[in-house]
Amino acid sequence: MLHLRLIVPTGRTDEVTDLLERTVGTAHLVVLPGVARDPVGDMVLCDVAREAGDELIGALRALGLDEYGSITVENMDLTLSARADRAEADAPGEGADAVLWEELTEATHDESTFSVTYVAFLAVATMLAACGVMLDNAILIVGAMAVGPEFGPLAGISTALVQRAPRLVWRSLLALIGGFAVAMVLTAGFAWLMDVLGLFDVGMIEADRPNTAFVWQPDWISFVVAFLAGIAGTLSLTSAKSGALIGVAISVTTVPAAANAAVAFSYSDYGQMTGSVQQLMANLGGIVLAGTLTLLAQKALWRAARNRDANVRPSARTAAGRRGGGG
Repeated sequence: MLHLRLIVPTGRTDEVTDLLERTVGTAHLVVLPGVARDPVGDMVLCDVAREAGDELIGALRALGLDEYGSITVENMDLTLSARADRAEADAPGEGADAVLWEELTEATHDESTFSVTYVAFLAVATMLAACGVMLDNAILIVGAMAVGPEFGPLAGISTALVQRAPRLVWRSLLALIGGFAVAMVLTAGFAWLMDVLGLFDVGMIEADRPNTAFVWQPDWISFVVAFLAGIAGTLSLTSAKSGALIGVAISVTTVPAAANAAVAFSYSDYGQMTGSVQQLMANLGGIVLAGTLTLLAQKALWRAARNRDANVRPSARTAAGRRGGGG
């Protein structure tokens, strides 16, 4: 279930409550007259089944509530209520399959900001990966993958393409391209400093490196892994199972490839640099393609499921009513 907290100007409260009462899947409607101070108005509280949430939020925005009032949505971990159970049963579709597009857009918007914190995380992750490739240490590579924040802009691009939001596309591209550019420049400088200190040398970059050579040797498996990771990452975002994102992060070689490209450039090994950039592009492209196709599939499947359940469940309720009347 989702919990909605709405601030509504007093003159429009009846309009909003009528909408909530008409929406299948709502329960626990509460109106607190005159308690809101900024903006001034009434507070309206309501619970709604997750599978009905996206449609209801869209209808509230169509009324302009996000402009003249406010809409706050919270996920509820536990609701013990027979009315809530009936609301979830009546709402078409399944909550686990529902996508809250407003929530997804807002989340990816926040994660796709070209900020100091974002660049710092990406730069540190790339430097860690640089140590991993130079030492041929797979553990450092995995740690760097987990630290990297690049999945946010990638998910932002996929969401923006599906939602046809060009501003979010450009914002995400700026964070992605700008972030990697800054991180790779800083990592090249980091490699130069480590060389001056005697901690890196050209022999390390030219060594066989059996544990990390895959970073600059892209193949179709790299693309397939990135594609599968993109599917898993997108599903984890839309189903609010964010724990799966760690697994996604350590299954793709975006950060290590960027690190190897920067280090190889600093030692003028343009062959490794080219291979690393190709690996980076294959991973980024696979994730974006998978994320976009996954969201499109979820959108189509959700629409089909809602249409099916909308036709089946009224018939089931009618049959139940007849059985009850006959008793």
